[in-house]
Amino acid sequence: MARDDGGDLGAFLAGFMVGGLVGAAVSLLMAPQSGTETRELIKTKGIELRDQADDEMREIRLRAESALADMRVQADEIQDRARVAVSDARTRVGSAVEQGVQAARATRDELSSGKKAKESES
Repeated sequence: MARDDGGDLGAFLAGFMVGGLVGAAVSLLMAPQSGTETRELIKTKGIELRDQADDEMREIRLRAESALADMRVQADEIQDRARVAVSDARTRVGSAVEQGVQAARATRDELSSGKKAKESES
C-alpha cells in the first residue's frame, strides 16, 4: 500500500531549499571576494540549486506516478472483487427466490389437495 509522505517530503524540500539559499547568502556576504567573483559564485550556486531542485522534482514525480499506478491496480482489484461478490449475491438471491417460489407452490398444492379431499368427503 502506498505511504502518504508527500507532506513530509515537501516540508523537507522546502527547508532544504531555504537553508541552502540562506547558507549561500551568508557565505557570500562573509567571504572576502571581489564583486565579480561573488557574482560568478552566486551564478554557479544558483545553477547547482536549480539542478538539485529539478532532480528532486523528477524523483517526486516518479514516486507519485508509481503510487498512482499502484492505486489504480488496487482499485481494479477491488472492482473485480466487488463484481464477483455482486454476482455471487445475485446467484444466492435468485436461488433463494426460486426456493421460495417452489415452497409457495408446494404449499398451495397441499392446501388445494386438502380442500379437494375435504370436499370429496362431504
